[in-house]
Amino acid sequence: MTRSSLLTAALVATLLAPAVAADAPGAAAGARTTQEVLEASTPADWRTPDPADTLYLDLEAGRVVIELAPAFAPAHVGNIRTLAREGFWNGTSLYRSHDNFVVQFGDADADDAAKAKSLGTAKTTLPAEFDRDARGLAFHPLPDRDGWAPEVGFADGFPAARDGADGRAWMAHCYGALGAGRGNEADSSNGAELYVVTGQSPRQLDRNMSVVGRVIRGMELLSVLPRGPAPLGVYEDAAQRTPIRAITLAADLPEAERERIEVLRTDTPTFDAYVESRRNRRDAFYKRPAGHVDLCNIAIPERTPEARDGG
Repeated sequence: MTRSSLLTAALVATLLAPAVAADAPGAAAGARTTQEVLEASTPADWRTPDPADTLYLDLEAGRVVIELAPAFAPAHVGNIRTLAREGFWNGTSLYRSHDNFVVQFGDADADDAAKAKSLGTAKTTLPAEFDRDARGLAFHPLPDRDGWAPEVGFADGFPAARDGADGRAWMAHCYGALGAGRGNEADSSNGAELYVVTGQSPRQLDRNMSVVGRVIRGMELLSVLPRGPAPLGVYEDAAQRTPIRAITLAADLPEAERERIEVLRTDTPTFDAYVESRRNRRDAFYKRPAGHVDLCNIAIPERTPEARDGG
């Protein structure tokens, strides 16, 4: 891995100044900084998202890469794949930007009946997928308490929570989470109206909405969108909307046209060390380690892998 790639991965995970060596002033003996943890990682600590579960949201400003979560919302993910393959979102827009909350996209001009007709072969109604059976889910817990759930951690690379190993598990509404909009009825979503969390994590929505994935690259393209007016952030003037050129499933593109991206695995000792570097910051800037980290304050690093011989 090149030095520039390592620094990129470290900066993705760092909100303030880059970390420095562990023996710098303010660092505890033996403690590793975030940058040092990432520099010591091996190829086995990283994974390539499945192209069948990767969406490309293409805007004039660039590309947003989204990883879908079939382990949590299989029905929604199936419909989203169909909608992407049939070009449902091509030519629609990001029509809502609610300050400190979400951006939303879909067909802003069609009423419910027209939207249903435009879904092609996708299903018009889906079951609510607010949570799932926790049994059989590889859950990697955090050491700290959470105010919203008995236990939080990561599952299949996504921030998640559960109420017990034999109970229910669900994805958390962290920054970058992708959810499916709905009406008052729990089963009124079809995956055509999607939102991305762009503000402080609205965890009160956990287990009330179907979370279907998360943005793994390109959040800066969404978080900078102009805010719409109160109360909901929906643009009153259609000219304010951000056009969507296309939403494409990576699996439907030739391999040479896919994004080269790797995401840090969340089920390894390296990830545990990464978490510890976030919950007890030991670099020169921090004078008092917090001893605690919130689930949604752990940004999962991504990187562009080095080109390999013959590839």
